[in-house]
Amino acid sequence: MGIAFRIFSTVIVLGFFGSLHAKEYGITAHDSISTPYSELFDSDEILQLTLKGDMRKPLHDKSQKPKFYPLILSYQAEDDSEKSLTIEVKARGNFRRLRGNCTYAPLMLKFEKDEATQTSIFNSQKELKLVMPCQGDEYVVREWLVYKLYNLFTPLSFKARLVKIQLEEEGKTKHDDSFYGILLEDETKLAERNGLIPLKRNMKPYQTQVDQFNLMAVFEYLIGNTDWSVQYRQNIKLLYEGDAKLPFPVPYDFDHAGIVSAPYALPAKELGIKSVRERIYRGFCVEDLDKFAPIVDRFKELKEEIYALYEDSDYLDQAYIQSTVLFLDDFYATLNDENVWRKDFGYPCDPKGTGNVVIKGLKDN
Repeated sequence: MGIAFRIFSTVIVLGFFGSLHAKEYGITAHDSISTPYSELFDSDEILQLTLKGDMRKPLHDKSQKPKFYPLILSYQAEDDSEKSLTIEVKARGNFRRLRGNCTYAPLMLKFEKDEATQTSIFNSQKELKLVMPCQGDEYVVREWLVYKLYNLFTPLSFKARLVKIQLEEEGKTKHDDSFYGILLEDETKLAERNGLIPLKRNMKPYQTQVDQFNLMAVFEYLIGNTDWSVQYRQNIKLLYEGDAKLPFPVPYDFDHAGIVSAPYALPAKELGIKSVRERIYRGFCVEDLDKFAPIVDRFKELKEEIYALYEDSDYLDQAYIQSTVLFLDDFYATLNDENVWRKDFGYPCDPKGTGNVVIKGLKDN
């Protein structure tokens, strides 16, 4: 494919910021911990997957507590052989699982601890989220690129693998139709490779590692995403070192971001904006805006790589690439004018504005 995406390693993790940036961004000694990576997320080649069985049960399960159903997962190995695993699958999510919203419900894949799994590309996996198309798989590709985008900034980010999925309904003729999906790194694996522990309780935004929060919040501003909340753990995971340490926020689920431009994506009415392509900063009030200066510099340092991620992609059509370049241009126009970014990032301090509005998120799952 076009650009050779950066493969991350915990051994060289401080390279994400450079030694001068490590302390500023809340990256501590745990980054040097070396843990084995599954080959599943060490490649940017599209993984061909087939799910076989009674697909209707997991895909049409609209109950409050979806059940796991047995299926066969097959994939094409590097030697072109087909490997098959017995797994369990259930529907997950909220918006995407509601009837009429999406073509396919997102899925949770649960792996057996058997010999077939242990000798497969999924050997170290227990559960994985599988992002399915909602209204067109081109939006899945766009969301996958947002994960790759955040990987440029910090190891405290989910790894994602683009896959091509074929569904084989039990008792029906096999079809050649396939579509894109995303396999998302498990939260526990993300925590392990950063020497951290998942935190399951709610926190206020200012109770998190401030530099990491600000980096994440500016990133969400970059992509035009307002569909997140630390306070309600909406599309945010929290990781921490111990009870005495403040947790690190990690974002995920970017399909409502302006840079993705999914047709169903709408901003919350409380924010007073009409489109997800209209940026509004959703961090908390930081009186000392000088704290954003190194973050602004980091975004400027990565500008070429950010643009290249889109301009060099073989999976995007030219019209989308051009509109995304313009969307990025608008962001960098803000960063290049200190008065403008100080006004935007200071917006949560305005008691009459909508920058400090707290929107209750959906139940975490």
